[in-house]
Amino acid sequence: MPAPTACVLIIGNEILSGRTQDANLGYIGRRCDALGIRLMEARVIADAEPAIIAHVNECRALFTYVFTTGGIGPTHDDITSATVAKAFGVALCRNADAVAALDRYYEPGMLNDARLRMADIPAGARLIDNPVSGAPGFQLQNVFVLPGVPLIMQAMFEGIVDRLAGGPEILTATVITDVLEGAMARELGVIQDQFPDVSIGSYPWFRHGTLGVNLVLRGTVADRIARARGAIEKMVAGLGGKVFPAAERPSQ
Repeated sequence: MPAPTACVLIIGNEILSGRTQDANLGYIGRRCDALGIRLMEARVIADAEPAIIAHVNECRALFTYVFTTGGIGPTHDDITSATVAKAFGVALCRNADAVAALDRYYEPGMLNDARLRMADIPAGARLIDNPVSGAPGFQLQNVFVLPGVPLIMQAMFEGIVDRLAGGPEILTATVITDVLEGAMARELGVIQDQFPDVSIGSYPWFRHGTLGVNLVLRGTVADRIARARGAIEKMVAGLGGKVFPAAERPSQ
């Protein structure tokens, strides 16, 4: 069976403006690898109703899972919940279980109207527990709506792992060398053809006046990755290059 696929929709004007650096994509990507889910795409979109509706509807038809981050707080610009409801054509309702979760989190008298907006959930959605700050996310079919704050998002993501049907873990290995891409391109292409089940990515680095390449291998069978890695290291040696031991690896 084909591996399950996923897409991340990062929602937020603050991400697009550069004011806030996204820290969620890397976490979701690593967890998808471990779960055997291929993260195929990530999109950064504005806090704008037409954009959210269009991307949610397109992506939920294309991928096994869609994870959205951002826009489910208590302020006027937090429109993700209402807009996802419109994307699915369902009503946005005050969810009694969500209200109870907020009531347990806040001190008496602190659960005001603004905070209660976080209990407005699309009809038919399944809540995602928030063990950090009370306000839940939700799942509507294959769309999982999560907050943008990384610590909270991570805790909530772990709460949905048992809802995700994955495949074999996606394994990764890295060969770091001072051989440049242009010098290895032909030979590397030959190796990729020999190992079609192993994805080989080439990513240049520059540090302290030295150029080199990170060669990242990804696949689901450890022996095949090891064989491909051996072929790459043999290629590097044949080109007169160096493979950096782990302790010497330059960082980009």
